[in-house]
Amino acid sequence: MATSTTGSTLLQPLSNAVRLPVDQVNFVVCQLFALLAAIWFRTYLHSSKTSPFIRHVVATLLGLYLALFCFGWYALHFVVQSGISYYIMIIIGVENMHNPMMIITQKITSLAFEIHDGMFRKNEDLTPSQRCLAVRRMPSLLEYLSYNCNFMGILAGPLCSYKDYITFIEGRSYQLQQSEANGKEDTKYEQTDPSPNIAVTQKLLICGLSLLFHMTITKTLPVEYNIDDNFRATASWPVRFFYLYVSLMAARPKYYFAWTLADAINNAAGFGFRGYDKNGVTRWDLISNLRIQQIEFSTSFKMFLDNWNIQTALWLKRVCYERATFSPTIQTFILSAIWHGVYPGYYLTFLTGVLMTLAARAIRNNIRHYFVESPAVKLCYDIVTWMATQAAISYTVVPFVLLSVKPSFTFYSSCYFCLHIASILVLLVFPLKRTQKGSKKHESVQPVWSRKLEEESLLQKNHYSTTNNSFSQKQEITCRYQALKQ
Repeated sequence: MATSTTGSTLLQPLSNAVRLPVDQVNFVVCQLFALLAAIWFRTYLHSSKTSPFIRHVVATLLGLYLALFCFGWYALHFVVQSGISYYIMIIIGVENMHNPMMIITQKITSLAFEIHDGMFRKNEDLTPSQRCLAVRRMPSLLEYLSYNCNFMGILAGPLCSYKDYITFIEGRSYQLQQSEANGKEDTKYEQTDPSPNIAVTQKLLICGLSLLFHMTITKTLPVEYNIDDNFRATASWPVRFFYLYVSLMAARPKYYFAWTLADAINNAAGFGFRGYDKNGVTRWDLISNLRIQQIEFSTSFKMFLDNWNIQTALWLKRVCYERATFSPTIQTFILSAIWHGVYPGYYLTFLTGVLMTLAARAIRNNIRHYFVESPAVKLCYDIVTWMATQAAISYTVVPFVLLSVKPSFTFYSSCYFCLHIASILVLLVFPLKRTQKGSKKHESVQPVWSRKLEEESLLQKNHYSTTNNSFSQKQEITCRYQALKQ
């Protein structure tokens, strides 16, 4: 299957055999190579055997090689982008870099804000998460390149914080912290190298199933069929909405494959350990990007977005939502559209997402408390909200897949902009904040990415703080614990 690519054409025969574009074949093969390299990295370049300098160098060089293989001379973009941002930090000054860096990549902007928080803002002005992620010293050029261009995440991520990455490279041990009944922390034992083998195997199985689904079923359910003239003219509304749902559901496994494989690669290298659950079982979801079960069975718009592209949602929350001085929800959706690219479909999806998010929040805040007292009634409510959520999500993301303005408006006009109009009516009828009736607690207006996710992340990090020395260990634990109390 001959296609144009700036990357290597070495795998063109394989591309022809599997009938996939050579750039997609290059991506998958390089990710599989990265998986094997990650196992080798953890085994032979373990932090107990090798210095952080060597680990940084190897991770960076392998990452740049994979980028060169996949993208050819376009891979220079990674080096130029990182070099320019590092020049700004060193020469111009980090206090001037956080605004221009908003237009570049997640890692660069994240680190820019983390350095800004750690070196140029007062501690009391920071949120709990900003305080814990703040970087207090300037990274070296090697550390910076390694963070941005390491082989584990250069092709598909996922995003991680700079402090988590440096902790992994330097091989600092983690301590299991178990809370006693009186709330005191009691160190039971130290686990320096938990095995990721089970987690990696499970994630590779998910990758295999997702790829199989994509190769066999997805192609039979094209999203474009939703705007087919004959289909729109002959199909009933229930049939149209059912096909809308299954076609968008069938479009998701390729993301499941790419993100889960990227997570497995990082885990295979020993990165992604999040601590232990209450039964002492290791958790390898520190940088996981999705939760498939929660996505497919979401009963609210918010729940879907909380579990989809998790690290990007946290990035948007940290660099935009928490720092916006007005209309944070709207600003954050616009930034998300800009970050995704220039296709008009992205903007239509995220602007529609603003309406859906606000409307869903208003409905949930005003009526949900009437349906949660009886288990039977709540079950019926959950079924109805699941159906409504799947319809709203599918309706919202069609332009994201179609990309162009004309087919996107063809779809929305064929539906008479029904959910747009319904969302506006909901916002006119219901207040965004619930009244005191029916509830003693007000639900805070927060971004669609859950505060619970952030708190859970902080809680798990409280269970295994990094240890340079006893003082820094205690300081980190206190930081995480205080973050959860606020």
